Amino acid sequence: MIEALHYDFMQNALIAGVLVSLACGVIGSLVVVNRMVFISGGIAHSAYGGIGLAFLLGIPPLLGAGLFSLFIALIIGVLTLTSKYRSDSIIGALWAAGMAFGIICIDLSPGYSVDLMSYLFGSILAAPHADLWFALALDIVIILGVIILYKDFLALSYDAEYAALRGVKVRLLYFILLSISALTVVMTIRVVGLILVIALLTIPTYIAETFSRSLGGMMVYSFIASALFTFSGLWISYAFNITSGASIIMVATVVFFIFFGVKKVKEKRGKSALQSLAKSIKKEYRRQNKKKDGGEGI
Repeated sequence: MIEALHYDFMQNALIAGVLVSLACGVIGSLVVVNRMVFISGGIAHSAYGGIGLAFLLGIPPLLGAGLFSLFIALIIGVLTLTSKYRSDSIIGALWAAGMAFGIICIDLSPGYSVDLMSYLFGSILAAPHADLWFALALDIVIILGVIILYKDFLALSYDAEYAALRGVKVRLLYFILLSISALTVVMTIRVVGLILVIALLTIPTYIAETFSRSLGGMMVYSFIASALFTFSGLWISYAFNITSGASIIMVATVVFFIFFGVKKVKEKRGKSALQSLAKSIKKEYRRQNKKKDGGEGI
């Protein structure tokens, strides 16, 4: 593996892995805490429609996937807010429609000769410099956005209805989170593909919640776990000459089941990690409100 670091494609892959892991760690934590995993899955698979449309129109595939994913995210946002009790059916329909639309567009594309496996299962070893710059820009937007809106995201994660009563623009925050999630999905497609993207968003977060006592801590641990999975998967991919995206997810899955087993044993002895994290977020949110109320009283 050491000699492979001399190659540009491996250096780009490692950089892409770090950048994607950062985005997945931060956004994945918000997605899991706010129970939006199925929504993110719907956006991820609907992105295939954007890839197919991009081939048909002759534009960069990731640009098409990004714009189409944002469009789907906004539709999901509107429909889930107005039809909460049927949101799973709506997301499932959009999921299937996006995939079908992409396949039809690819069938209609004149003389396309592209390996679609790279979009389904990732091709981090072929990540160009343009994708790295896109990932870096998105990471900066995500970090700045979370820093600025951290208290609001904390309130949304704690109790959306109570946050709305305290003046938090919950609906706007919900659409912002959906939009950033959509762009994160597009970024992650290059690493593990749209079929496996949901795993990289959720597995590191699931493991991170075991060690976390705050939402911010959960984001940091998720980033570290995601980066470790990516590096380990790349090493296995290089050593055994297998698909990098699948290798990354297999590493994450093995670790996931180990932690799942350990967590089940611990849960028999006390409360679950998720309950502990929820309690910690509640305390953190109340502490933030006390500081705010105290500052207003001065």
